[in-house]
Amino acid sequence: MDQTRNGKRACVLLIAGIPVCMLLANACADPSSNHAEVTTSALEAEGTNVEAIADVAAVEATSTAGQTQPGRNIFRFETFGDQAFWGDKLKLHQAIIGSQAGGVGAGISPKTALSLGLKVDVQALPRSLQRDITAGRVNLDDPGTTVALLKLNAVVGLTGYYNESGQLSSLGIQCALCHSIVDDSFAPGIGRRLDGWPNRDLDVGAIVAAAPDLSAISGPLNVTDDALRGVLRGWGRGKFDALVNLDGKVTRPEGGSAAVLIPPLFGLEGVGLMTWNGWGGIGVWVPLVIVLEMHGQGTFSDRRLRDATQFPIAAANGLDRTTASPDLVTANLAPLFAYVESLQPPAPPRGSYDVNASKRGQALFTGKARCSGCHVPPLYTLPGWNLVPPGAIGIDAFQADRSPNHGYRPPPLRGVQTRMKGGFFHDGRFPTLADVVAHFDTQFALALTDAEKSDLVEFLKTL
Repeated sequence: MDQTRNGKRACVLLIAGIPVCMLLANACADPSSNHAEVTTSALEAEGTNVEAIADVAAVEATSTAGQTQPGRNIFRFETFGDQAFWGDKLKLHQAIIGSQAGGVGAGISPKTALSLGLKVDVQALPRSLQRDITAGRVNLDDPGTTVALLKLNAVVGLTGYYNESGQLSSLGIQCALCHSIVDDSFAPGIGRRLDGWPNRDLDVGAIVAAAPDLSAISGPLNVTDDALRGVLRGWGRGKFDALVNLDGKVTRPEGGSAAVLIPPLFGLEGVGLMTWNGWGGIGVWVPLVIVLEMHGQGTFSDRRLRDATQFPIAAANGLDRTTASPDLVTANLAPLFAYVESLQPPAPPRGSYDVNASKRGQALFTGKARCSGCHVPPLYTLPGWNLVPPGAIGIDAFQADRSPNHGYRPPPLRGVQTRMKGGFFHDGRFPTLADVVAHFDTQFALALTDAEKSDLVEFLKTL
């Protein structure tokens, strides 16, 4: 017997001896369903960090107050038809199921998926399955378990599609893949969703490189699949290159990776430009990502991509104007924007900064250190056209010149504690906040003392 996402009768795949068709009662029928709620008492009984979940629930309630459910469902579950690319063309699902199930390679088990930075939504897991995972009765080394988790819509940012025999036959991605994590309240990599947080554990390049057929990407770039795999594997955790399929620049001039850190998607209400190099506002950048990067089936227009000098790949492939019939993107944009702009930065963790030092640091931020010149409270970026030239902040122009606007956006600083992994600035060149402060102390000849630098870092931790 088998069951597909459309509710047809389906195959009985076992997880820890439990038929998947029993586990999937609600989740498979509708990818936007809320799934069975995991009660505090049930989690408490299994030794889960209930206090952490309560804190996250409060943040989530604040972030979605007054917003419509459709926007959140789109962010979490909508593929925009991109399974036609990731599954039908790249055949990424074959790397998941492995050669023993008719795919390729060893397959991707839950342990491997978690090691690649993929996350699991605990609220999509039936309580019986949670108990079995806790008790060690689930085989986390079996790619078949990953397929079963996909059927539960439990793998954050990924949606599986199945044939009439119940076999995984295609795979789509969502916004949440890169821009959501979980709170680890159940186990490392398994917990409640935190939408808008950058997934700095995610090895996007390694995941894409596992696909058996990369010709849909390598062909326009005029490189071999193997050469492209080398580039993808060089991106590193928490990084993605959204512009390589537009300008073909796979490396920086000195030979390093051209990928940049995944940015957060919270705290954007009132912020003008998005991305590290200020490509455009949310109404420009998000459709570009959905259609040209996620390969959703929709309409997109940006005449700047006709510039064959700056964007040779985009110009050669007519990416300045794309259409699809049916258009699966455009009608979703307004509710998606509303949800993204509702996401609020989380408060800093308790005890994560020195209160007295942070107060001194705040005075420095708006005074001697001159940080508020570009990071204006309460946005903590520039109001309006928030872009500065590379020379003004003392760095190279490589990423700035990949944008039509040739500058860098002073990033909104709220929620900075969520971005401690991977370093700071667009490429992580400064490992710590102290390194960032030291850089600007030199760049602007601020003459900060060591104590003042330390106080300034403590204030940044509060944002």
